[in-house]
Amino acid sequence: MMTRVDIEFPIGKDMYIVAVSGGVDSVVLLDLLSRKTAARLIVAHFDHGIRPNSKDDRLFVEALADKYKLPFVYKEGHLGPSVSEEAARKARYKFLNNVRKQFSAKAITTAHHQDDVLETAVINLMRGTGRLGLSSLQSHQDLRRPLLNFSKKTLTEYAKDQGLNWREDETNNDTSYLRNYIRHQIIPKFSSSDRAKLLDLISKSTKFNAVLDQELSKQLEHNLISKELDRQWFIDLPHAVAKEVIATWLRKQGMAAFDRQTIERLVVASKTFRANKQVDIYNGYSLIVKQRHLALTTIDR
Repeated sequence: MMTRVDIEFPIGKDMYIVAVSGGVDSVVLLDLLSRKTAARLIVAHFDHGIRPNSKDDRLFVEALADKYKLPFVYKEGHLGPSVSEEAARKARYKFLNNVRKQFSAKAITTAHHQDDVLETAVINLMRGTGRLGLSSLQSHQDLRRPLLNFSKKTLTEYAKDQGLNWREDETNNDTSYLRNYIRHQIIPKFSSSDRAKLLDLISKSTKFNAVLDQELSKQLEHNLISKELDRQWFIDLPHAVAKEVIATWLRKQGMAAFDRQTIERLVVASKTFRANKQVDIYNGYSLIVKQRHLALTTIDR
């Protein structure tokens, strides 16, 4: 019996950038999109430069794009074998976003799947990233992830049924990377019931977070005066709510690389510091504590 993978994807003629690494997930994504949609697709490949033979991946993806008669773009990152997972991810998305802007594409499309959702949730729980950690891997307006409902096993079975070829990245077996450790040592120990329970929790968290984020944004905007936050209103907030407000404010200013300790420090400073104090956040960003207001600032670098 052939494995069916039915994805939901816009059927219009907009342009989409398809991120293809050459692994089974992205090969399946490209095959499904080429069959499913009338959209114009551009195959994009980022060579991290982590492995000596990574050029072979690029040549494979280039041949794949030619097979589907699609435009192909790539970039060599030269990141080296010691690069962190986070640095590699940022470099890849910087490239993909640049390609999207270059071609005025509607969105980037990636091959993240159900196992990625589980892995990301476990990683974020370990890191203590808070309520958003359980629902961080979603589709957005500029970033589409149509395979999130399908397991890695299902995608691999589909690829085999369709006679698709793909490349295996040997670094995916290196458990010194946290995600690979979770993938090979933690997730396989989940029973079907465990997977279902965690996926249900993630789904419920996603819906809850959407409602909460909307209310936080509404309250934040109501209490911002010329981009400065009403300090007395903030002081009167319960501590847990104040932390959510600060986190929301930072995200809206393009600051996302913060942890629980940073949020706690900023809340305490905002409520207790005397006027005209400056609190460093990170990477040139600072919080200015005034008598009546709180302000975010940054030093141009």
